Formats: sequence, structure tokens, C-alpha cells
Amino acid sequence: MVIVTNYFMAISLTILAMICWGSWANTQKMAQKNWRFELYYWDKVIGIFIMAILAAFTFGSLGSSGRSFLTDLQQADTTSIIYGMLGGALWNAGNLLLVAAIATAGMSVAFPIGGGIAWILGIVVNYVVILMAGKIPSQKPALLWIGVLIIVVAIFLSGKSYQGLAKKQEKTPLRGILLSVAGGLFIAFFYGFVVKSLDSSFVDGGTGTLTPYTAIVFFSFGVILCTILFYLFIMKQLKIGVPGSMKEYFAGSLKTHTAGLLGGLIWCLGMVSSFMAVGAANPAIAYALSNAAPVVAILWGVFIWKEFKDAPKGTNALLGIMFILYIVGLFLITYSNS
Repeated sequence: MVIVTNYFMAISLTILAMICWGSWANTQKMAQKNWRFELYYWDKVIGIFIMAILAAFTFGSLGSSGRSFLTDLQQADTTSIIYGMLGGALWNAGNLLLVAAIATAGMSVAFPIGGGIAWILGIVVNYVVILMAGKIPSQKPALLWIGVLIIVVAIFLSGKSYQGLAKKQEKTPLRGILLSVAGGLFIAFFYGFVVKSLDSSFVDGGTGTLTPYTAIVFFSFGVILCTILFYLFIMKQLKIGVPGSMKEYFAGSLKTHTAGLLGGLIWCLGMVSSFMAVGAANPAIAYALSNAAPVVAILWGVFIWKEFKDAPKGTNALLGIMFILYIVGLFLITYSNS
């Protein structure tokens, strides 16, 4: 398997993960306008599974270090497999709850609340996981937390920018706020559960028996299982569209299905990149950098989709400050463990 031991190579991979996680949603815009999110999501889940398998049989099987994917499967224990799948289920549940929150309360509410909780709490959780393993999460913790605080401000400014685009509401739906909080809480814990499935020889804080590539395959199984259960039992109660029939799904064009598959491939490439880096960068820093993806997403909205062309005066200044803060925070987090 391919093992990354150089710290700055690991940081480069977390930046790639951040770009992937901030960019996959563009593929939803590429799908047909009448193609519902629920149908798009099935293709995305398939794309995630395909990339997980490809990574396992390439990066996870090549080279002379560690264990190959098939060898790793033979020695995997049940607890590690459950942790990997649970990580996938938690991430997917959180992602779908955020979709419901956006549909209910709009991006200006769901984005800063759900995304902010997931990012901040996730860093704390992964920091604690390393401490509990008796390791040092950061050589310069002050730089790490100052960098985190700066990017929190950047994410807050991105939320304010979206708020300027949102239609004025007399009252924000409580249901939307609760869904945002729930989605953020689920996502915050997914990374830590996948880390717990990993062999400690590959990552600080790992307590399991899997290599990162094998863990991502079981993560994808968790995503699939969660999606099926969510569509069967939860969508109707949360009123997130309608599940859609198989006939409707297969009526989609090749271009439409390709967009969803590409979205899943891009997202899972980010997951693979982040966990290739997690050993050399440690889970707290890898999570912090990989999950600054909302800032990347807003840059796509500004420069490619022109989402802010009709925004109120002063929005461009907010976006400029956000981008500068993001770069400063990225620099500080990187050098906190150099």
C-alpha cells in the first residue's frame, strides 16, 4: 500500500481533499434542472463506492509497505469494520439532514450552523482522540487553535454573505435550525469513528486493525446502508422531497447519471486523500484542513456560478476578507505541527 510519511506531502493531500469536498456539489448543477436531488444522490453514492474500490485496489494494494487491501480484509476484526461503517452512516445521515435544513430554512441558516458545528466540534473530537491515545496532537497547539479560530471567522463571513442573498423572513423556522444542528453533530463525529477503525501503526489515535484504504471501503458500505434506510423510513417524516421510483431513475439520461457519479467520485477522492494524509498530519490537523471545504464552495459560487452578482453592497468586501482569513488560517494550521 502507499503510505505518506512526509508532513508537507500530507498537507498537500488535505488541501486536495478540501478542494474535492468543496467542489463535488458543482456536479449537481450539471445534472438536468428537473432531476431531483433524491435521484442525483443515488448516483453520488454509487460514485463513492466505485472510488473506494478503485483506491483499495490501487493505492491500497501497490508498493511494499503495510498490507495490501485483500490481505487486510483477511485480518480485519468485526469491531473495526463496524467503526468504519458507522463513520459512513454518520456522515451520510448528517449530509442528508443538512439537505433538509437547506430546503427548510435556506443556505444562510443551514450553512453557518450545520457546517460550523461539524467543523469546530470535529476538530475538538479528533484532538481528544489523539490525546486519549497518549500522543501529542500538535507541536504548537496555540498556532493550531488560532488558525482554527480564524477559519471559524471566515466560515461565519461566508454565512453572512449567503444571508445577504436570502429573502427576508420574519422568522427563521425552528425546524430548520434543529435539522442544521443535528446534521452538524452527525458529521462532526464521522471522522473520529473512521480513525478508530484504523491500525495504530498507520495513524495516531487508531484502535482498530484496518488500513485507511480498507476503512474507506467499509465507510462506503455504511453510506449505502444509511441511504437505503433513510429513503425507506426517514424521508417522508422529514419531508425531503419524495423518494422517486426506479422507473423514474432509469429514465434519466446518460449525462444526468454521469453528473451524479462524478460527484461521488470527486467526494470520495477527497476522502481517500484526507486519509492518506492522516498518518503524517494526524487526525486533528487532517480534519481541520480537509473540512474547510465550505470556503472552496463559496469561491465556486462567486467566480463560476456568479451566485453573488445580485448580492447587496458590501458583500464582495466580506468575501475578500473571508478569503484572506482562510489563507492565514490554513498557513497557521499547517505550521502548527511542522
